[in-house]
Amino acid sequence: MNKSPVYNIKAVPVEKIVANDYNPNTVASPEMKLLYDSIKEDGYTMPIVCYYDKDKDQYIIVDGFHRYRIIKEYPDIYEREKGLLPVSVIDKSLDRRMASTIRHNRARGNHDVDLMSNIVKELHELGRSDAWIAKHLGMDRDEILRLKQITGLAALFKEIDFTQAWEPDEKSLLDIDDD
Repeated sequence: MNKSPVYNIKAVPVEKIVANDYNPNTVASPEMKLLYDSIKEDGYTMPIVCYYDKDKDQYIIVDGFHRYRIIKEYPDIYEREKGLLPVSVIDKSLDRRMASTIRHNRARGNHDVDLMSNIVKELHELGRSDAWIAKHLGMDRDEILRLKQITGLAALFKEIDFTQAWEPDEKSLLDIDDD
């Protein structure tokens, strides 16, 4: 990367911006109200981060979904901003955009566990290893394992080496009966 994307902010019509389908971040109503108040008082002080899909002529949100929601849900903000949002564009593959979304979110707040487990599942389906997920999403292996367990899909455990099951000998079975 030669120069950070933040040095090339674009004013994009909100109608050309769409949410991604993988963001696990949620914001409670009081915080959304606070975000609205912040944008109303201070304006948009940070751009949203998007990937530009040339084929669809759309900007897909990587980070900033809740700031996007504010302009969509509050006519006063939409009118003041003339229907435009400041956008910083990144050009990355889907798996790297997913990782960017998670990094942005984790630096700020909480995630919905079910949605995070779906992210892990989808990254595995895209061919990403546990090591890649740990490195790029800032997770440890135990967290990845817990999220995999939530999805319940055996395919997510393909990288795990399982040991042979313990088979009790006759003496062990007799000891159990004695209890």
